Parts: sequence; structure tokens; C-alpha cells
Amino acid sequence: MSTVPAAPPVPAPEPVDPATIATWPAHRAEVADRLAPALGTAPTRARALAYLDGLLSGAERKNGWQLAEVNGDADPYGIQYLLNRARWSVTEARTALCDYVQAHLGDPQAVGIIDETAFLKKGAHSAGVARQYSGTAGRVENCQVGVFLAYAGARGYTLLDAELYLPKGWTNEPARLQAVGLAPDTPLATKPQLAQRLLARAQEAGVSLAWVVGDTVYGHSGKLRTWLEARDQAYLLAVPAHENFLVGWHEYVVGEVFADLAEEDWQRLSAGPGSKGERWYDWQCLVLAEAEDADKGYYLLFRRSCAQPEQWQAYLVWGPQACDVPTLVRIAGSRWRIESAFEMAKQEVGLDEYEVRNARGWDRHMSLALWALALLSVVRAACLPPPDPQKKRAGPGSLTAFRRARGLAGG
Repeated sequence: MSTVPAAPPVPAPEPVDPATIATWPAHRAEVADRLAPALGTAPTRARALAYLDGLLSGAERKNGWQLAEVNGDADPYGIQYLLNRARWSVTEARTALCDYVQAHLGDPQAVGIIDETAFLKKGAHSAGVARQYSGTAGRVENCQVGVFLAYAGARGYTLLDAELYLPKGWTNEPARLQAVGLAPDTPLATKPQLAQRLLARAQEAGVSLAWVVGDTVYGHSGKLRTWLEARDQAYLLAVPAHENFLVGWHEYVVGEVFADLAEEDWQRLSAGPGSKGERWYDWQCLVLAEAEDADKGYYLLFRRSCAQPEQWQAYLVWGPQACDVPTLVRIAGSRWRIESAFEMAKQEVGLDEYEVRNARGWDRHMSLALWALALLSVVRAACLPPPDPQKKRAGPGSLTAFRRARGLAGG
């Protein structure tokens, strides 16, 4: 059984350069123009933009009362009306955000990252709240959980979309669903199903992703992997040691493949910079199948701790043939960008400081918070130099050659 090491700490967000701050009014005006069709009437547009300004302000907390104070309102009723009852379209706002991110952070080698984060709550009435595991707290807590899609390219990264996870304790109780504005027959959707929903929306909005990455919650879902392959979408997804899967006529168990890896075949490579320097690990990659008439193949990528080799993680890869190992390592390392995005969103734009109970209010707050985060990411990217060109490196070894060298059956 693999023992997965804790993710390394993510770097703190870089401060915005003064030269970039000077362009802020132009960036804000563009956001206002792009959001306008989704927001409907002029009063709603004004309230939504004031909400954005509040999320981007230096308010100690981004709750209703403090945002009202920032906006010069005597009470938070206008904010509550915007999030709960005003007529505007989150669907259109999502599509506009995809266009905005593509326009400013677009990268043909962009990575889509799927992951969840928790929002600690008191009481039992907020949509989706339950005692469930919180990665934020590292234990079971009373919380809401949202599944998110992040976009990461050479010029920056941001959160792109979100879905609220509803545990069985909610979907089994129609009256409880109705109380938070959801249809009484709302079905249970697993986290991989929510991730698929997010990726489908991004594709429909014209977002192009070279890769999709995620942890074992998503890699363990054969249905999600099949869906991605049907759409010709390359992926690199973490899988547990007990994961077994078929490639052609061969069945593989991840832990058994790991146990047969040769010590001399490990390569020490960095998965990218962290808060304490480069994130060094030992890596091996094996080709499972590369069909002559297909442009993509299956790989198993293994990451092992340098200091504690018993701690390791495997990734199932479906991607372009002849992928080089450093590229796969870079793609695997990009998953931690969503952790950094969560940190920025909670620290800078109040992602977790909302005060709404119904599902509509949650969706609307998330939509506007993601717009605020994207604006910050675009402003930060405005003064970046062009990225360095990538160099071609050696590719992974063939699993057939590996098995023959070890004298294993079924090679």
C-alpha cells in the first residue's frame, strides 16, 4: 500500500508590482464590460461591481456587514438581495469568465486541475453542510465542500468554476433540499461527477486544456477517465496502490507494478518550486500501451519521496505518445497550483467568508469571488516576461522491456 506524503506548502502569492497597479482601472473596466450581459439591469450591475470591489478591498473580513461598510451602505440588505433574489445569470457569468481567462492567461499547454476545498460552518441549515472530511482542517468537520476547476498556464493560474457537493444526508431529504432552493428530486452527484460537469462546461465555453490533473478522488473514477478519453482529453490522475485497470488484454495493479520497479531506474527531478525551494522527488515512468494507429498512449508515472522512499504516489496517464519524463513531472507538479489558488482566494477575495444558506447564494458568491480572483491573476500576469521555451528530454521506458528485463510473465 502506498503512503502518500503530505503536499508541500505552496508559495505565498507575489505582491502586485506598482507598475501593474497603474493599469487597474482599465482591467476593472474590462471586467465590468464582460460581466454586463450576465447581470441584467443597471442597478444589479452596480451592486455586483460594488460586491467585486468589496471582495478586492482590504476589509478584514469579506462578510455582508463589512462589505456593506466598504460600499458605503448602512446595512447588508443590498448584498443579500444581490446574492439571493436579484435576477441575473450565473451561467452567463461563468461563460464570460472562461472567455476572460482565455483572453489573458490562455496557453496551448494549459492544465485543468480538479480538486475540492472545504468551508467550515456552524449549524445544519446551509446547503450541503454536513460532518465530512475537510482537507482544510485535516479532519472530519461540520462543513460545506466545493469541487473546483482551476486553469493553469505559463502566465498564471486561477479558479475557473465550482460546484457545491451535496452528501447523501441532503439528497435523501427532499424537504431539506427545497429549504435551500434546490429541486426536491436533486440526485446525488459524486465528486468525480461534479468534476466532469465542470470540465464539460469549460469545454462548451471554448476552454482548451492540454491536460487534466487531479488527485486519487478523481483518478479512481473509471467513468471519469473513460469520459475524458472519449473527448480526446489527455489526463494525469493520481491513483491508489490498489487500483487495477485493463490496458488491452493486460490487467495491472498499481502496487504490484511499483513493487517490481528497479532501484537503478529512478530519476531525481524537481516537480517545480515551492515555498522552500525546488520540490525534489524520485520518479519512474513506464509505457503501458502505445498503439501504432493512435496519437495517445497509457503510462504509469511513479513519484517517491527522496528522504522516505516508502512514501510514494502513482499517476495513471493517458496522453501524447513519446511524452518525455520531465514534461510529465511538470504536469504532475502543476496540481499544487490549485492549492495556491485556494489560498489566494481565501486570503484575498473572501472565497470562504460568505454568509448565505441557500444554494443560489453559494453559486453567486462563488461566481463573483472567482471573477475577483481572475482579475487579480490577470493584473499580476500583465508585467510578466515571456516564458522560456521548453527543452525536449528523454522519454519513459517501455513496460514490455521492463517486464522482459525482470523476467516477468505477460511481458
